[in-house]
Amino acid sequence: MKWIRNHQDQVKEAAISKGVECPLDELLEVDEKKRFLHHEVDQLRTERNRVSAQIAQFIAQKKMGEAENLKDQVRGWNRTLMEYEQELAKYEERFKELMLTVPNLVSPETPLGTSDHDNVVLKVVGQPTVFEFEPRDHMQIGEELDMFDFPRGVKVAGSRNYYLKGMGLYLHRAVQQLALDLLSDRGFTLMDVPLMVREETLVNAAFFPAGKDQTYELQDENKWLVGTSEGPLVSYYANEIVDISEGPIQLAAVSNCFRKEAGSAGRDVRGLYRVHQFAKVEQVVLCENDPAIADQLLNQITRNAEDILDLLELPYRIVAVCTGDMGAKNYKQYDIETWMPSRNAYGETHSSSSLLDFQSRRSGLRYRDKGGELRYCYTLNNTAVATPRILIPLLENHQQADGSINIPPALRPYMRGLAVIPGK
Repeated sequence: MKWIRNHQDQVKEAAISKGVECPLDELLEVDEKKRFLHHEVDQLRTERNRVSAQIAQFIAQKKMGEAENLKDQVRGWNRTLMEYEQELAKYEERFKELMLTVPNLVSPETPLGTSDHDNVVLKVVGQPTVFEFEPRDHMQIGEELDMFDFPRGVKVAGSRNYYLKGMGLYLHRAVQQLALDLLSDRGFTLMDVPLMVREETLVNAAFFPAGKDQTYELQDENKWLVGTSEGPLVSYYANEIVDISEGPIQLAAVSNCFRKEAGSAGRDVRGLYRVHQFAKVEQVVLCENDPAIADQLLNQITRNAEDILDLLELPYRIVAVCTGDMGAKNYKQYDIETWMPSRNAYGETHSSSSLLDFQSRRSGLRYRDKGGELRYCYTLNNTAVATPRILIPLLENHQQADGSINIPPALRPYMRGLAVIPGK
């Protein structure tokens, strides 16, 4: 809060550029009143304790009249103190609410903009696939090869739900295992995480309060279904002092994920692009409080995702996400977009973010620096692979004229050696 008071212009600029509602003036006012009340309460308590000790002395000296006079004074202070404490509790509660609206700062390299149209392309790998036949979209492919079933998914679970079947399920699991093996080889600790978490877990990871409308709540349980394993991974060391003297802590998890997709009615309604249940392999890294190291690690975890796409032999590009398209919690963000022939465009499949100590302050993630001083960690995250969305470019780019699907060599060990999914 002290930093916010001294850098109000930077906070306002971050909120405006990200399109985040942050009532900073009210926060500063509430903070001032809270600090004033804290001071008054502390003064009253100190004075009450001093006089209470004096009362005890008078009683020991049999000076009951003097003791009673002071007791009346203490009773008055207690009434005032109770009023102050009740008022202070209200200001402290409001202070907590307002602090959660303050966004992270924006890196100097982040482009200004209001939507994904203002994202800046940094790198393009491969060329859009050219077909010598009329290509099918992933829905046609999936239905013809009996890989997924949307009508029955809707019948059982409602809109944007589906069944994966046969080779669809194999591909879904294969890309996950490919990603897990790659991350394991690069020193990540692999985890299976809780999918139902306490609200504080999502507050600590900075998904709440802004993301509540996208998250499924378990009524009367104070539990929420995760939209990514980032939350439980960040909270794994919550309120602990971690040891990063030997290098960053690298965690990865594979999990089911759930998302309401509120506000997306009419967008990407066909197929596997925007569904309510999916799976992700997520990377989370905790490192020391050093911007240069964080930047290096952001490039590294993004490279991990790129390497997976290279193994899948898919064309893609990397974009620097602009201020208006990035989340309130992110300091710097890259998205990876993979070529999807049916859209005749690139579609987002991965995201990488650096948050500096934004999550760590909420989560109590600290370490001791070389001088023994406690400091907040920096955190980073990246989607190594998200499926079934990745099946869109995988099926569409690798389809062949006879209706079959070529399986990239890197995936074949996870497909029981299958090189081609036969057409029908």
